Amino acid sequence: MHVSPEAFLAMGRGVLASQPFSVLIGAEMHALSSGIVDLQVPLTAQLRQQNGFAHGGVVSYLADNALTFAGGTAMRVPVVTSEFKINYVRPAIGDRLIARAKAVHTGSSQAVCTCEIFAVADGVEKLCALAPGTIAKLPDPSSKSSKRPT
Repeated sequence: MHVSPEAFLAMGRGVLASQPFSVLIGAEMHALSSGIVDLQVPLTAQLRQQNGFAHGGVVSYLADNALTFAGGTAMRVPVVTSEFKINYVRPAIGDRLIARAKAVHTGSSQAVCTCEIFAVADGVEKLCALAPGTIAKLPDPSSKSSKRPT
C-alpha cells in the first residue's frame, strides 16, 4: 500500500501530538519518510540549564524520539527504543535543536539507527550530539510470549 509523503508526515505528526511530553516541550516534526526523520524543538528558557544551553535531557529526548520514529517507519510496525547511546560533542547553544535520524539496518524485529542533533544559532547549525540506537518491534499483545505471568 502506497502512502503519499504528505499523508506519511501527517501520520507522524499525529503520533507526535499524542505524546504529552513532546507537546509539553513544543516538539515539531519537519520531515518524515520511511526510515528518516527531522524532529525539532524550539529552545526556550525552560529547556535550558543554568549555563544557558540546552539541558542534556532535552537533547537526549530528541535523540530517543527521532531514533524511534526512524526505526518505526522503516519497519512499519509499532516499536519502542531498546537502547541508545549519546555523545555530547559541544554545548547545545542557540534558539532551536534539530534531530535528524535514519535507519541504517532493518530486520524483522529491530532496526539499528543513527541520529545527529544540531543546535541552530543565527541560522547556523552546529553538531552538538551523536546518538546510535536500536529500535525494537513491540510484541504482539495477543501472543503468549508477551503476556505477563499472573
